[in-house]
Amino acid sequence: MNIHSALDDKLREECGVFGVFNHNEAAQLAALGLHALQHRGQEGAGIVAFDGDHFHAERRMGLVGDHFSRSSVIERLRGQSAIGHVRYSTTGDTVARNIQPIFADIDKGGIAVAHNGNLTNARALRSGLVDRGAIFQSTSDTETIVHLLATSEFDRVSDRLVDALKQVEGAYSLVALTRKKMIGIRDPLGVRPLVLGSIDGSAVLASETCALDIIGATYERDIEPGEMVIVTEDGMESAKPFPRTSSRFCIFEYVYFARPDSNLEGYSVSHARKRIGEELAKEHPVDADIVVPVPDSGVPAALGYAQYSGIPFDFGIIRNHYVGRTFIAPQQTARNLGVKLKHNANSKVLAGKRVILVDDSIVRGTTSRKIVQMVRDAGAAEVHMRIASPPTTHSCYYGVDTPEREELIAAERSTPEIARHLRADSLGFISLDGLYRAMGRPKRDNETPQFCDACFSGDYPTALTDKAGGAEKDQLSLLYETA
Repeated sequence: MNIHSALDDKLREECGVFGVFNHNEAAQLAALGLHALQHRGQEGAGIVAFDGDHFHAERRMGLVGDHFSRSSVIERLRGQSAIGHVRYSTTGDTVARNIQPIFADIDKGGIAVAHNGNLTNARALRSGLVDRGAIFQSTSDTETIVHLLATSEFDRVSDRLVDALKQVEGAYSLVALTRKKMIGIRDPLGVRPLVLGSIDGSAVLASETCALDIIGATYERDIEPGEMVIVTEDGMESAKPFPRTSSRFCIFEYVYFARPDSNLEGYSVSHARKRIGEELAKEHPVDADIVVPVPDSGVPAALGYAQYSGIPFDFGIIRNHYVGRTFIAPQQTARNLGVKLKHNANSKVLAGKRVILVDDSIVRGTTSRKIVQMVRDAGAAEVHMRIASPPTTHSCYYGVDTPEREELIAAERSTPEIARHLRADSLGFISLDGLYRAMGRPKRDNETPQFCDACFSGDYPTALTDKAGGAEKDQLSLLYETA
């Protein structure tokens, strides 16, 4: 039994991307960038480099530091340009087949592609490609993009990539590497992040600004929704090849996914999370003695809640940071350990106190219930839960590992019912309007929402072709995975 799957009740981002063009230490910089993006995926990592003649690829299961800190691995990644990828998946043995970047030889030469997001019509596209004779080597929807690119009738690789992406639905931020170019591109809705930086005159692309910070690169700007940038030895050009539409950046990046020290779409993630905590305190005040975060993701919102309410903040729960994602325990042992493998209550802080527990979200409710009980067992007089996101009522189809809707506790239960299930004295979720206010945006307009908030509202910004056609239930030879 995987202790992580049994105890961790969080939504999981499925990947991060990084690229650097024309730098003498390209592979080293890519490895460092992936270190900074490790929070976006912990089950596999890969780097593809190009030395002017040949592409070199290294893909590994596990953490970046377990493999790409070795000089022998970096030395094999020769070249002045490299792209990399970290991923999170939901499968076990077959995941190695899907580690990115994906590389292919096409008639215009080699190309490597790294993808953050999820295509909502990948199954339908894949079926058509297979009917035409395409041979798939993985179950990743990223390979669907590569096949579409390879079969495009356009001449330039960049035009082929645009042609391929015009056929897909869903969310994507891509970094691609050819013999002469590095290409970065975001879907027209800009659901997933992608930023541009520079170091020593070389262009850098990354999912978050924290990956620029670790290598000492300068942040230049965010790649805009629907924008494609093409980097060559002659410089960089930008194009907007897709029809213009309203941006729908994933609001959960600010709630949980992104690192707090990143800046995305012009907003500091840590500042946004504190603002969310402030709005949460305005909407759901409670008479209590102490504000306690569920670490680590609940810390910024708890700080904001404490600062606005004037209630003292303290670490009443301590997290063990050294529990690996693949820790194996017998089933009965896992049940007995509960959340204590990752969290432990600080009874000196909690005993006799009326506690406000702040967390970023509730998904199934299994972990939250155990944490509430753990705080009670430590002597808390009352336990009030405050959640820095609205109730998660719908599954995500844009690159986030989400349970089916029937497994989401808020899909069928009201807030009072959830509170009773958690055995909390009270429960409060920030409203969707409150979340928008925290982001400095006007009240959410159902006609023109400014973020993708489908997991809270059910308002999906693209068609869900595979789901509507039942394709997600089709069986492949390998388990199906997204980027």
